[in-house]
Amino acid sequence: MHPSDFSQLGGAILLIVAALLPVVNPLGDAPIFLTMTAGCDASTRVELAKRIAFYSFALLLGSMLLGSFVLRLFGLSIPVVQVAGGAVVCALGWNLLAYEPKPAVVTDDPNHIRLIALGRAFYPLTLPLSVDAGVIAVAITVGANHAHTIRLAIIQFLAGTIGSGIIALTILLTYRYAEAVGRRIGRTGMIVVLRLSAFIMVCIGVGIAWNGVKSLLAQIGIQGASA
Repeated sequence: MHPSDFSQLGGAILLIVAALLPVVNPLGDAPIFLTMTAGCDASTRVELAKRIAFYSFALLLGSMLLGSFVLRLFGLSIPVVQVAGGAVVCALGWNLLAYEPKPAVVTDDPNHIRLIALGRAFYPLTLPLSVDAGVIAVAITVGANHAHTIRLAIIQFLAGTIGSGIIALTILLTYRYAEAVGRRIGRTGMIVVLRLSAFIMVCIGVGIAWNGVKSLLAQIGIQGASA
């Protein structure tokens, strides 16, 4: 690769991380991750963190490289994804907002709890908790400019892979050590953080859906909706 290609690659990686990491916000999702894995032991949470990081990496990279193609294949648009995904995020946030912690049942089979938890690694712990509709929409937008040469295609692929890997690593480390942070905060503190995080998640879901609604209304000629 030419030295200018490395500069272009670095700029593309920074763009991807800067655009996606604040939207992914693993630190804000960590309390919800702990709540949704209540009753799991440390090894199960570590395994979940690894799986969620891998699934998140695949979703982000797939959205950047293939997202626009998949939407065209099914005749969908980003606003439609925003409306549907926003509704899912709202539903998850609302359920967590009304969540009441229950005392752990010591008679439960640890292996059964582990299997149930691992079965939820993709949904809902990865999608929509870690990678929601807003993240997917941003990833599709970032990867919408398709390369017209082999050299640019390679740079785009490497940037997407490395950028998605950095974000996945952040998710892995955040979830991996969330339990230790939770012990420092305490049960009451975790409940407070959970309620705030769940409320913010509902607000984010409403925002994602509303952006989609505005775009759809603008498409049928309601100009004031896009303001």
